[in-house]
Amino acid sequence: MIKIANVLVATDFSEASEAALTYGREFARTFGARLHVLHAVENPMMWAGPESAAIDLGKLQSDLEAQAQLQLNAAVSDEDRTQLGARTVMRTGNSPSYEIVGYAKEAAIDIIVMGTHGRGRMAHLLMGSVAEKVVRMAPCPVLTVRHPEHEFIMPDALQTVHKARR
Repeated sequence: MIKIANVLVATDFSEASEAALTYGREFARTFGARLHVLHAVENPMMWAGPESAAIDLGKLQSDLEAQAQLQLNAAVSDEDRTQLGARTVMRTGNSPSYEIVGYAKEAAIDIIVMGTHGRGRMAHLLMGSVAEKVVRMAPCPVLTVRHPEHEFIMPDALQTVHKARR
């Protein structure tokens, strides 16, 4: 039997991530699981070049983190917090995919739900895909969601088995 106690939604605040949050909420609600919503802020040192020498990277980092925290707080409703035990998590590091996978391991996440942008082949080759890296490294199943989302309907057989286990 599938046991899902912790659902992680990784968000970059895009439309695809909003769709993933819809799926994550439904998984958490259906399985009586706790919802975790994570945003990974990439360290500006990773992409800052010589032209950024005049920029205070420490201040930029704290500004990025403050903005991300506001967006995280807005993404998770009071209903999510009370009904799904939702918590927001912000991680800062050199790679969003490593931060997502690291948190999934630490928090005993049972499924990761995240958006995917469906970029073209050339853009994918140049930039890579956070979702693809997470799928390869994750300690649990990963559901990738494109925007727009489809209605989440629990198959009758799975719902019946899940209810019988409660």
